[in-house]
Amino acid sequence: MSLKTKAFITAVILAGISLLVVEFVRTPWPDLGRFAIYLAAAIVASGWKVELPGINGTLSVNLIVNLLAVVELSPGEALAVGCTSAICQSLWRKRHVEAVHLVFNLAQIALTMDLSQVVFRQMVRVVGPSLPLRLLATSSAYFLANTLLVAAVIALTEKRAFRKTWAEFYLWSFPNYLVGGALACAVAWSNAHFGWQTSAMLLPAAYLLFRSYRLYLGKLEDEKKHVEQMAALHLRTIEALALAIDAKDHTTHDHLQRVRVFAVEIGQEMGLKDGELEALRAAALLHDIGKLAVPEHIINKPGRLSPEEFEKMKIHPIVGGEILERVNFPYPVVPIVRSHHERWDGKGYPDGLKGEEIPLGARILAAVDCLDALASDRQYRRGIPLDEAMAQIAQGAGTQFDERVVEVLQRRFDELEAKAKAASNGSETVKLSKNVRVTNGYAPAAGFEKTRAGTMGKGDFLASIVAARQEAQTLLEFSTELGRSLSLYETLSLVAARLRKLVPYNAIAIYLLRDDKLVPEYVQGDDFRAFQSLQISIGEGVSGWVAQNRKPILNGNPSVEPGYLSAVHAGEVMASALAVPLTRGESQVLGVIALYKQEPDAFASDHLRIVLAMTEKIATSIDNAMKYQAAADSAKVDYLTGLPNARSLFLHLDAEIARCTREESALAVIVCDLNGFKAFNDKFGHLAGNKVLETFAARLRLVCREYDFISRMGGDEFVLVTPGLGRKAAQEICRRVNEAAMDSAGEVCAGGVLSASVGAAFFPGDAKDAEQLLVEADKRMYADKKLTRQPRETDAFRVLTEAVQ
Repeated sequence: MSLKTKAFITAVILAGISLLVVEFVRTPWPDLGRFAIYLAAAIVASGWKVELPGINGTLSVNLIVNLLAVVELSPGEALAVGCTSAICQSLWRKRHVEAVHLVFNLAQIALTMDLSQVVFRQMVRVVGPSLPLRLLATSSAYFLANTLLVAAVIALTEKRAFRKTWAEFYLWSFPNYLVGGALACAVAWSNAHFGWQTSAMLLPAAYLLFRSYRLYLGKLEDEKKHVEQMAALHLRTIEALALAIDAKDHTTHDHLQRVRVFAVEIGQEMGLKDGELEALRAAALLHDIGKLAVPEHIINKPGRLSPEEFEKMKIHPIVGGEILERVNFPYPVVPIVRSHHERWDGKGYPDGLKGEEIPLGARILAAVDCLDALASDRQYRRGIPLDEAMAQIAQGAGTQFDERVVEVLQRRFDELEAKAKAASNGSETVKLSKNVRVTNGYAPAAGFEKTRAGTMGKGDFLASIVAARQEAQTLLEFSTELGRSLSLYETLSLVAARLRKLVPYNAIAIYLLRDDKLVPEYVQGDDFRAFQSLQISIGEGVSGWVAQNRKPILNGNPSVEPGYLSAVHAGEVMASALAVPLTRGESQVLGVIALYKQEPDAFASDHLRIVLAMTEKIATSIDNAMKYQAAADSAKVDYLTGLPNARSLFLHLDAEIARCTREESALAVIVCDLNGFKAFNDKFGHLAGNKVLETFAARLRLVCREYDFISRMGGDEFVLVTPGLGRKAAQEICRRVNEAAMDSAGEVCAGGVLSASVGAAFFPGDAKDAEQLLVEADKRMYADKKLTRQPRETDAFRVLTEAVQ
């Protein structure tokens, strides 16, 4: 609680307790029997209470008993009845009550009862002995004292506005206090004529009042819950539809949140009513729902749309409106969604509305949507800075956009951007399971399609405006040359050279699919380093989209290739891209051929036709070359450890010796052999032995530098080629190799013990060629083995020192 709240509660408690002490001491108790009857009635009536809707408070029917006590009893007795009812009401069916709550309720009812007694007695001077008028004033005073004190403490503790709290939760109950006063007046009149024993008649009337209260407030609570459930249902509907958009259009999730914040803030400043604001809030999230009817390859195309594709895209506001009509929103969402692509000058779509004919919410959404689109990365271009995007929006004021909307947006866009980022950081993003593989289901009911994606029709070739004879001759020569080499590099370089004659380009990149990424296997031309550094995920950029959808792109925007813009100088970027998928069979993607030019829209449909005519043979040749390369690589790699084998070792060592001879540099060759490996195999089995070799090979990679060469000669013998390594550094490497052997055995099998015998030879000091280096290192390794028949860590330093002498 705040200091202000504590001070208020303390003041009420002190005043109430002081009043109780004074009244209990000074006032007489003339009729204890009558007091006991009223006390029992107060206790029973206190249990008849109802929870007030929306706040932490209750209302009891002990009002009648308390008012009767004011009329019939002495001040002390009346206070005792009122305080007893307050205590019972606070403790009724509650397991735990805060002491401060109980004491506050006691003090508050004491002040209320005392004020009521003062009013009841002082009203004689104003209205005379008229009991109804005196009780009318008394019940009004009781209502004000009781509700104002409680409303004040609720407003302070729950941080509500005091006037609103009192008016919303207590003012409506004032007629009930008047009814209670009237009932108390009737009972008091009966007591005056028939005796106080007739007060027993109060209980049935009080119980009926309690039941009516409870039924009425229960109905209010049910209606409130129903309204809250309906509001939550609409909110969940909006969120679910927004997720449906996100599942189709991969760029809109953050876009929707940003548009919502901008649109609602501008709508508030332009004076939209509550219902219109709710409609704008929903439309900001759902305005692209109609894109569910647009093919995904059009929505996510990383290039300009064709006229046919744009015609398909233009239906999405209509479809969006038709979808949302079924939701039956309680506010006008559909007109905003249908008209959010209309223009102020009447040149928009779908209905060609103009000026004020366009709903204000749609005018706000159009400007905000366009601003966000310009400032965000899209498949077909990179986003521009927000201030530049705002300048472009301002240029469209009065033609494309409402000038009043643009004026507000231009004045507040920096502030709204900060709010949008804060809202995005605080919201939870729902990830849809779009990449899950479903193993059940073998074929659609109608069977699989028979046509092949990317097959060229006869009409495409007949439409060619290129010299057919020259083109056919070039294609024939290309087909003949393409199958002559199984080298992947030679194949790709031949493809690049032949394509340049038919389709001029500034740069070419041939990407191959490796581990779900497109890796540039061959790059030639301008921006060589930029394209060579790219690693493109499937679905990203021009090439990623082509690989994902197995469809070509003509004159796409190269700047959307991930990482391209950061690798080139501004003003020197490529402006056009022609990208074609390379496929094996009907479904498996091998890679993408991408041609780039610096001029925008530089490639013609004939260029695409020519490349498509060559892709089948290119893909086949690349596939054969990749298989050949894989087979050649496997002949140089040890199958168990993945390290280079003995053949690779000799080739690499010869090359390193030649380099060291030219550069007059040093080279160390380290041979190591596992001691006790046969015994380890006999004890734990060959599978455990293989696991030890794999683990030891992995640890050797950690022991050596990145550019050191590690190979497996065979069995349990390994060779390290370490350029520039001196004798002292080699001694440290040998020590680490021995530790790696011991750690590998312990990791694979508890109780497993191994060590390593190590020998090192140095070029040019110990030998001049590869064979002699290996022989010398092998001799020293066997000398080391004699000294370490049993693996012992205590002699490791002496042994390793001798191994590198």
